[in-house]
Amino acid sequence: MYHNYLDKFVNSKKLISILKFILIIRLIMELLKIKPKIKKNKNYRMGLVALSTDFTIEKDFNRVLPNNEISFYVNRLPAFNPLSKKNFLRMNSKLTEITGNILPNQKFNSIAYGCTSGTIASGKEVIKKRILKAKPGARISDPISAAINAFKKLKIKKLTIFTPYAQSVNQTVVDYLKKNKFEILSFHYLNLSSDVDIGQVDTQFLLKYLSKIKLKDSDGLFISCTALPVLDILEKLEKRLKKPVLSSNQVLIWESLRNTGYKKPIRGFGKLLRI
Repeated sequence: MYHNYLDKFVNSKKLISILKFILIIRLIMELLKIKPKIKKNKNYRMGLVALSTDFTIEKDFNRVLPNNEISFYVNRLPAFNPLSKKNFLRMNSKLTEITGNILPNQKFNSIAYGCTSGTIASGKEVIKKRILKAKPGARISDPISAAINAFKKLKIKKLTIFTPYAQSVNQTVVDYLKKNKFEILSFHYLNLSSDVDIGQVDTQFLLKYLSKIKLKDSDGLFISCTALPVLDILEKLEKRLKKPVLSSNQVLIWESLRNTGYKKPIRGFGKLLRI
């Protein structure tokens, strides 16, 4: 009987010693724990919803944006070929979900939607509403609305248009711009129906072809489609054609920058970004 009490006493002392040891270790760990300093990012925050099939748009944004002042984030919207209104509407049904997954629950200064003909198919207000549902408070830009604002900024009323699209998509671009009071003097296109093909068109071929377009009575040339790799040749085209040359990605970047509050000139990518 006495042995039992003695064993319990000894065991309880051991238990107390173990608990004390654990407590000391926890206190030491607490003292050694490093509390990180949280950095306050003062950069403008910009998001981009790019199409899953677009080779070009993300690279163009990264080439132009001043990384020391703009924090840039991207997510991809599942896209479907061939390019058609039916497939654009199907694609845009996922827009709120895809936008919401760009740094979930974080605020953005601006969100850019990266599809010219996709905006026309759904309507800019539908695109805006779906994006704002995921990112309330952000300023929204899309290529065709940005193009119209850029035309007004440069006082362009008479247009020559170039696209890589098939004729069915081309007509929606022409009709949209005419509806917004722009005169279309001439139209040139490649008749491609896949973003994958559009993104792989040779840039030097485009430079050579577009340099031959006559802009005598046009106020400028608009190159539609975010997938077409033309950003790097805009300066050369403007020098050769002696008129403003604008592209979907260029105007979208321009308006997105202004939506964030950034207004400094950027050189090397056409007149629009310099003003």
